[in-house]
This record gives sequence, C-alpha cells and structure tokens, in this order.
Amino acid sequence: MTYDELIERLDPNVYRSLRQSVELGKWPDGRPLTREQREISLQAIIHYEDLHGVPVEERTGYIDRGSKAGTACDPTVGMMGGQKAEGETPEVDSDQFFEVKS
Repeated sequence: MTYDELIERLDPNVYRSLRQSVELGKWPDGRPLTREQREISLQAIIHYEDLHGVPVEERTGYIDRGSKAGTACDPTVGMMGGQKAEGETPEVDSDQFFEVKS
C-alpha cells in the first residue's frame, strides 16, 4: 500500500484524532508528540484534507483574514510589493522600529 492509498483509506475518526493531537501537542492518552510525530501527522492531515476535499475554511492552518484582508492590518500587504507613485514618499511609522541593546 502506498502513502496515497493509506491517506485515501484513512478513517475519518483517525483523521480527527490526528488533527486533535497535533492541535493539542499530545496523543489521546496524554503522551506528548515528538517533533517528528507532529511533522508526520501534520503532513498526513494536510494530504488527507486535500485528497478528501475538505473546504479551505476548515483546513489545518487556514487563516480567515475577513474584513482585514488587503488593509494595513493584513501582514501580507507588505509582502505584495506595492509600488508608490514616482516622487511619492513612502509612509514610515517610527513606532514600528525599536532598538535592541545588548
């Protein structure tokens, strides 16, 4: 059986248990997940959600940006590479910077 076949046949109860374990950082019996267990489980959860058509809003890692999407409150706005008009000075808020002293 391949990995894809295993994920395809994964019982929904096992999927929910894996998802809860990753969210809580511990197995149902209370033992903590190791870093490797968390990584493998998370990969299986993401693959399961993709394969079984789980709605995007219900998938692991989904962030609902809601009405803040595309505004200054959305951290991805700075990553979009917005361009200012020629000669226009970019607005810089001095409160966003701080000095680290050692």
